[in-house]
Amino acid sequence: MISRRRVLAAMVASAGYELLPHNLASALAWMPARGDEAFLEELERRACLFFWEQGSSATGQVLDRARNDLGGARDPRRMASIAATGFGLTALCIADHRGYLPHAQVVERVRATLDFHLNKMPEVHGFFYHFTDIETGKRWSNCELSSIDTSLLLCGILMARAYFDDARIKSLARQIYERVDWPWMLNGGKTFSMGWLPESGFLNGRWSHYCELMMIYLLAIGSPTHAVAPSYWNNFTRPVIHYAGYSYISGNDPLFTHQYSQAWFDFRDKRDAYTNYFENSVIATRAHKAFCLSYPQWYNEDYWGVSASDYVKGYTAWGGPPPQGPLDGTVVPCAAGGSLAFLPVDCVSVLRAMRARWGKRAWGRYGFVDAFHPAAGWYDSDVLGIDQGITVLMAENLRSGLVWNTFMRNAECARAMRLAGFHQANEKAPMRG
Repeated sequence: MISRRRVLAAMVASAGYELLPHNLASALAWMPARGDEAFLEELERRACLFFWEQGSSATGQVLDRARNDLGGARDPRRMASIAATGFGLTALCIADHRGYLPHAQVVERVRATLDFHLNKMPEVHGFFYHFTDIETGKRWSNCELSSIDTSLLLCGILMARAYFDDARIKSLARQIYERVDWPWMLNGGKTFSMGWLPESGFLNGRWSHYCELMMIYLLAIGSPTHAVAPSYWNNFTRPVIHYAGYSYISGNDPLFTHQYSQAWFDFRDKRDAYTNYFENSVIATRAHKAFCLSYPQWYNEDYWGVSASDYVKGYTAWGGPPPQGPLDGTVVPCAAGGSLAFLPVDCVSVLRAMRARWGKRAWGRYGFVDAFHPAAGWYDSDVLGIDQGITVLMAENLRSGLVWNTFMRNAECARAMRLAGFHQANEKAPMRG
């Protein structure tokens, strides 16, 4: 039997690299083992079902969390998350691409979502509140107007604009994006504020060191109406972590910070003046696995991965290296799920092993529960929208590159990366003048 790798090598020789799919490098690096594709297909199908069933047909908003054993009913909790809605819009594109849901119904849901967020959803300078009521869109409790969560929503909106050949979707998406007043969120500073409260004004925290923030700066630089100067890309720090022989840019943050922006923006084979961020996330994932395995009383090759998630006492931001949060041996499937495109062999393997061993205790209608700790007899009852979202997006990017290839058709996003100084990793940086 001729191997897939040999076939691809022959394609390179006969057609020339420039004529091959953009994700050829990933295809050469990842050779699916028997059962891998079927597992990822089921993982994606179940995650997409969450965004369909736990979203409002009237507003398109998606619940922040839901039980994993509801049998198709919507969770009675009403708190939606604009970040989950952004992941959800992208998941609907994946569901349509894969044929999980009827096309006409998906288009109708996307139109309703965009219309609600443009015309009915409370906003300030184009930014949205982090949590809202799923049916009214009203601010939930005293939560903040969020710069990062608005950006996650915008990524989903721009993905839908690029994916669907629908004039109404394209028009609504454009208006939502162009309404955002990015300079306002700077609040006179050199980096973006984390948010704003109507009672007290801007939050003291700023997006000032490398993490999931890249999408904020790129969306702002690319804005055709309220842009910030490309020089703002240089204003956040890029600290370097050294661990177990690995060196990479990272804050003292959970693993998801290396995943979120890269679920949409395609950093493969590109670098700016500082690094190749895709390769940086590959290294960060390797370091995280090594960190987990440094606790052999808890973790092994078939059980590892920690990121911000639920745990037995609530919700926490934990991980490493260095150690963060109340580490106790809990595993968080979206840690590996969100890194599927970075370290596919290791991540697919551990996810399959965990499903095979813990079965229905850790796996339900929407896939893995958010977190579980078998030794303590604890299995979360919930799934979280953002954790299901990063998993399904990165699974699809690994398999087809759909999200990367589609999202980057947004001219504003491609232009923002050029303005920020991105170039092919094997080329010299362009002269700035």
